[in-house]
Amino acid sequence: MEDLDTIICRCEEITLREVLEAIRQGATDVDAVKRMTRAGMGLCQGKTCGRLVARILARETGQSVADVRPVTARHPVRPVPARVLASCPLPVISKETE
Repeated sequence: MEDLDTIICRCEEITLREVLEAIRQGATDVDAVKRMTRAGMGLCQGKTCGRLVARILARETGQSVADVRPVTARHPVRPVPARVLASCPLPVISKETE
């Protein structure tokens, strides 16, 4: 018997129970579980929990892990202060480069 309170996503503290509930509500891929639970949205960006979620999806849906569509990779975004952008030199555009 598995413990439904097992943490699957350490960054967002998402449990196995929450992942299973997302699957029961219609999540069919890792991105859908991510949208429904936030699993994979933490600091590691799914590097730790992404494979776990894929394995759980495969088991619950009867697919092979290879058939589970992986999460869409996105680069983390950090705010940039306006003063940093303002200090950047603008590119020089000449008539020859247009």
